[in-house]
Amino acid sequence: MISLAPALLWSMVLLPAIVGAVLAVTPRAEVIAAPVAISTAAATTGLAVAVSLMRPNVSVPFVLGTDFALAVDTLSALLVPTIAFVAALALVVATGEVDDARPRFYGLMLLFAAVALITATATTVPTLLFAWEVMGAASYALIGFWWREDHRVSAGLTAFVATRSADVGLYVAAAAALAGGAGLALGDLADASPGWRHVIAAGVLVAALGKAAQLPFSFWLSSAMVGPAPVSALLHSAAMVAMGGYLLLRVEPLLAVTGWAGPVTAWIGAATALLLGAVALAQRDLKQLLAASTCAQLGFVVLAAGVGSVAGGATHLVAHAATKALLFLAAGLLLTALGTKAFPGLRGAGRRWPLLGVATGLGALSLAGVAPLSMWATKDEILAAALENSIGLYVVGLAAAALSAGYAAKILLVVWRRVSSAEAAQVHALQDSEQQGTREVPAIAYPPLAILATGAVVLGVLALGPWGEALARSLDGPNHPSAGAIELVVSAVLALAVLGAVFRWGAPEPRWARGWWGLEAAAQGAVVDPTLRLANALARFDDRVLDAGVMSVAGATLRAAQRAGRFDDRVLDGAVGAVSGAALGAADRAGRLDDRVFDGAVGWVTARVRSLGALARRPQTGQLHHYYLYVVAVLAVGFLLLLFVRG
Repeated sequence: MISLAPALLWSMVLLPAIVGAVLAVTPRAEVIAAPVAISTAAATTGLAVAVSLMRPNVSVPFVLGTDFALAVDTLSALLVPTIAFVAALALVVATGEVDDARPRFYGLMLLFAAVALITATATTVPTLLFAWEVMGAASYALIGFWWREDHRVSAGLTAFVATRSADVGLYVAAAAALAGGAGLALGDLADASPGWRHVIAAGVLVAALGKAAQLPFSFWLSSAMVGPAPVSALLHSAAMVAMGGYLLLRVEPLLAVTGWAGPVTAWIGAATALLLGAVALAQRDLKQLLAASTCAQLGFVVLAAGVGSVAGGATHLVAHAATKALLFLAAGLLLTALGTKAFPGLRGAGRRWPLLGVATGLGALSLAGVAPLSMWATKDEILAAALENSIGLYVVGLAAAALSAGYAAKILLVVWRRVSSAEAAQVHALQDSEQQGTREVPAIAYPPLAILATGAVVLGVLALGPWGEALARSLDGPNHPSAGAIELVVSAVLALAVLGAVFRWGAPEPRWARGWWGLEAAAQGAVVDPTLRLANALARFDDRVLDAGVMSVAGATLRAAQRAGRFDDRVLDGAVGAVSGAALGAADRAGRLDDRVFDGAVGWVTARVRSLGALARRPQTGQLHHYYLYVVAVLAVGFLLLLFVRG
């Protein structure tokens, strides 16, 4: 009998998966799709809170030697409710933004939320791989949701291919784990033999960096911005990219034990936070800024995994999920209302819709690291661990934090800028450039924005005071580094100073960073083009050599068959004809012998028997005195014979 806690865990992952799958293949459920999906997401959120408190674990046989196993521990207890909450709020806001193919949209969103929850609770590599694969496929379908527009499908394909290329690392890690004797439990990977341990760490690192859109894979997140805003709010704040960072936090003991993987991970995270922060600063499109800033903020999480600050990375993931989901949803609402997400057309939008402007402003201030909002304290916990490991990492991280304040200030300036009467006509002319704006923000969007804004304000408590200390002891051990008062003050002052500078002089927009450092072009030149050239060369080799060889063999075979046919006609058929002719002649002679000799002999014998029968019938007269006479004759003959023999 299944106890309550495991049943709740199974229900948490199966309910959205089953309902999502049914909705996705039921196109006629337009009317009920949204209510059913939102109700399912709300129930899933309740289940997520319950399992986070109860901490169950479940497992069933899956593949040879390992189980499909899920468990909720301290780390996953932070992420599971976050994923469920963000998914539910994004689905509510989507009712005012997604008008066509609603069953498919809501079904895919629920399915994606389900596999994200499985990823967060997976305890074995096969379980993780199952969720990892479905997550990639669902992200492709959601990014390219409006499939009639080629550029959206192309963007989804770019994201899919980029992340799938990195996902190969996870398969390499699984094979190395088996070869190294560690088994397939995520918690046991650090116990593999020393040689294979390095291969496992490298494979997991590549897969996680691809999913988290870290260098050199960051470019795919830029393409993914063509998807619906609720998709970005879920996939690119609390789920897909977050799962890449989460995986590195989950296997932090493996990174630490290799000796090299921890520092490499930390420097990749720090470099991504800095370089993609510069990309975000250079953008003039709100969703592109948010995309680049997502890469940068996930860079802090990757940095945390590299320096062993699991608690700092986890709390930053939670704070980032609330903040970035809020900003992505706000960007989608602005796009729907004004028909553009380019900064020139968004000027003064916060003054036009004050509630939306306040929510966006709170999200931007949290992103900037302004005290006491959420991402101030969580970022400083990571920087404190970086300082403990390397002054260089700390300096790079602090510079990346300054850039965070810079690109967040751009959002504030655009949304709350006062537009003069002379500028109003110009701003209006720049609107409706991407789609026809509705000039209204649906009322149903405000409650989710208010909830996320509250999270952006208060979730920093996870990294401060008794809560933060208890969490750090649980995840990092008793000797964990923690941000002191000086670090917190320096960070807060730096954020305010950068905000003030941007408000006073404006934000720099470096052109050299606007194109995402040419990462997509580099991937095209370094990977895609050589692969295509190799494929074309192999195709030509196949056409000219292999196909020619096959045709040569086929021709030789045909000629041999023809010669064999002629041999069959001339020799074998002749031999068969001669044998059959001889057999027919022998049969004819045997028939004549049978007719003349055997049939004649049978006829002669039959005639003699018939004659004897006629003779035997003659005494049979039927008169009694004749029979007496025959008896007397026979007795007389017998008597005579007896006398003859005795004499």
